[in-house]
Amino acid sequence: MFDWAKHAVGISEPIYGPSAIQSVAEQAKTTPYRETTKDDLAWELIDSTNVETKTFYMTSDDGHIGLVQVIYSNVLGVRKTAQFSAKIFRPDGKHLWASDSLNDFAFSSDKQSFKSKEGCSMDISEDGKSYVVKSTVNKSSVVDLKFTQSLPGFVAGENGTSTFGTDPKKPWGRMKHIFWPRCQVEGSIITAEGPVDFRGRGMFVHALQGMKPHFAAARWNFANFQSPSYSAIVMEYTTPKSYGETVVAVGGIATELGILIAGASPDIKAEHTQVKGDPDNAWPEPGSVSFKWSGTSAEGKVVSASLDGDIHPRTDRVDVMGELPKFVKQIVAGASGTKPYIYQYTPKLKIRVQVGEEVQEEEGQLLMEATFIS
Repeated sequence: MFDWAKHAVGISEPIYGPSAIQSVAEQAKTTPYRETTKDDLAWELIDSTNVETKTFYMTSDDGHIGLVQVIYSNVLGVRKTAQFSAKIFRPDGKHLWASDSLNDFAFSSDKQSFKSKEGCSMDISEDGKSYVVKSTVNKSSVVDLKFTQSLPGFVAGENGTSTFGTDPKKPWGRMKHIFWPRCQVEGSIITAEGPVDFRGRGMFVHALQGMKPHFAAARWNFANFQSPSYSAIVMEYTTPKSYGETVVAVGGIATELGILIAGASPDIKAEHTQVKGDPDNAWPEPGSVSFKWSGTSAEGKVVSASLDGDIHPRTDRVDVMGELPKFVKQIVAGASGTKPYIYQYTPKLKIRVQVGEEVQEEEGQLLMEATFIS
């Protein structure tokens, strides 16, 4: 999500209407979700314009919050790039943010692992249940982390994919998300001030935007909630007017025992219950949010959950255009109405989970992003 604008090529699309997106929510009506295998995690490396990411989120036992990410992109099948990013959210607002281009990179023959000669690697284990992420590319953030599944991953529906196109049999684009909702994290990021220990819990998502990203989504909501007993995930996007401003949400709730529920909209919802607004631009920055999940557990019990509350003060605001090189800004400037901002929040909130007649509430750490593109 951080790097979408680097790959914005093209200005606008015709109005196709909502029938031109085949939402994963249709699959989820009959198959709410399925567990993932190692094969699902291979990089797709498609030849047309796309952005593909593997992102790891950390919530440490010491209260540190961070993320690391490998971004692979392909513009028109002509230019292929990779980037490694790392971020540590600090209470004083002086966040560590490092994002570096990787010019000499390759994928393993089975497309499972990634390595660059600049000193960055992302390797999956033989059993497909853990990743080791290392980077010495940026001396301000030397990364050495291991993420191990606490339970299997999942995709919404049969394959976690929504497709775009007027002929469903010949789609011209797609959006896909794969989640490991609850991981054990070991390791650290060494900064100029010393090492930051990220031992604790984590979440992993493999995402593919298999088309020009600003054509696929006009805005996003993302939530990663981690508490001692629960992990709760929402990934929601709203398409531009060309696809009827269609809302697609995927996500789920997991415990140490397994996936409690998972699926897609309308069983997964994100709402800005208060709009605070941003005085520096026209975006309707949220002040309060509500996330909701519903479904049926493997034991046949009705499950519902909610996460509600104020999210301010904001943790960070990222002017995506401000992060781009000059030549990329010139490309993106042609996309009318495109002025992307990412708003990030890290409040502690209390989740409410009801399984059958039993209700439990528990406080945990939320990392939320509200992204406005066009």
